[in-house]
Amino acid sequence: MFTGLVEALATITEIRDEPPGKRVLLAEPTIAREAKIGDSIAINGCCLTVVSVAGDTLAFEAGSETLSRTNLGELVAGDRVNLERSLRPTDRLGGHFVSGHIDAVGYLAQRRDEGAWSHFRFRAPHAIMRYLAPKASIAVDGVSLTLVEVDDDHFSVALIPHTLAVTTLGGLSVGEAVNLETDLLAKYVERLLAWRA
Repeated sequence: MFTGLVEALATITEIRDEPPGKRVLLAEPTIAREAKIGDSIAINGCCLTVVSVAGDTLAFEAGSETLSRTNLGELVAGDRVNLERSLRPTDRLGGHFVSGHIDAVGYLAQRRDEGAWSHFRFRAPHAIMRYLAPKASIAVDGVSLTLVEVDDDHFSVALIPHTLAVTTLGGLSVGEAVNLETDLLAKYVERLLAWRA
């Protein structure tokens, strides 16, 4: 479980083909110093398991399911990614509950910068839009954000200068893919309402 509050930006150092998946290696000294094999870490919001630690480098394995449902399959050496370690029971929950299980890939449709602030509009698959509501939460590349407007296949968010500076969202360009995770509680409510005993 995660909060959607990014702890660090890391740099992809290598992507190795390991059919049917890939090995993702990234460098981030602070998190690597404390990481252990088996730890869960969200990379752009996608929960992956640490499979090796060597100095400042962490390695993860991403299977074909993960690569097909996220933007991780598009990563190349030199790309920057958002990192967040899993939530401890004693941590404050400053964002919202984020499972690290990506629902869909969306695309930045419009970016309007207003000084150091930005307003982003994303295109998302129609199937996940039922879980979105104005003032509710969404994780975009692992970043917990508040929804501003929602329609049939787009949603918007307003980004403060801090978020733009400390996450990959600040460098996002129109047309780029992002990982989307909708509110976990909304999915449980839908399932409960649909259940027939």
